Amino acid sequence: MMALVHVRRAYARQKRRAGGDWHARITLGSTVAVEDDDERLIKGYSIQKLALACALLAKADRGELDPGRRVRLERADVIGGSGLYHLQPVHGDELTVAGVLTALLLVSDNTAVRLCGRLVPGPEVNEILASLGFARTRVEPTADPARFFLGDTTARETHDLLARLAAGTLLSPQSSAFMLGVLRAAAGYHDGVRRDLSGPARARVATKHGADRDTRGAARHEAGVFFAEDGTPAVVYSLFADGLPAAADYGPTHPAVRAHAALGRIMLGSC
Repeated sequence: MMALVHVRRAYARQKRRAGGDWHARITLGSTVAVEDDDERLIKGYSIQKLALACALLAKADRGELDPGRRVRLERADVIGGSGLYHLQPVHGDELTVAGVLTALLLVSDNTAVRLCGRLVPGPEVNEILASLGFARTRVEPTADPARFFLGDTTARETHDLLARLAAGTLLSPQSSAFMLGVLRAAAGYHDGVRRDLSGPARARVATKHGADRDTRGAARHEAGVFFAEDGTPAVVYSLFADGLPAAADYGPTHPAVRAHAALGRIMLGSC
């Protein structure tokens, strides 16, 4: 009970300090600690890469997409922003589906989104998400079926996606282990909830972030799972915030990212 109150108070304090509009859900085990405007439909930005990966892995679980299938990385696929493929001076790589998904989740590669679109078109991604029980999490198709924008979600559906993934009820055991392993990897994102944690503690967190800006200001999102020392999922969090200040600051000094770091210590302590 004390851990629940501690997390709830810490969230309210950090939200107030960071400013902006927050939409969040945090659970400790099966108990809801934070439920804050969590059904508001908002731009997921790179958080949507979680749903995209789940759609492709769900298709793989049905035997309709081989994780070892190869896709050629063409120069026309490459876009900037987050990731690594745009850093290459030449392209033409033969990439496996599993490799594309690793880049998508580990370094939030934007080019990997386009490669996913060549494997599973946007309308089909949405059909799979609906079949998995997500009523509002969608990518945004374009005139070219292989190209889509990342689209919208809610804090609640993102939370539930992660809770089901960690519980092993969303994907097969193999797909679940693969996806969670990438999200927990040491080479991943550390500016948010993991920023002030020790190395061993960081390994207990599977996390994904998303950041962008619009006419209202900055958006800084992060969602994931804290695992207890025995490996069981202990805390699931989905933290979305938009209308924030400091739109040009994409680093750990952003007020909302500082808030995530502070909450990370609190959530770890509740495990």
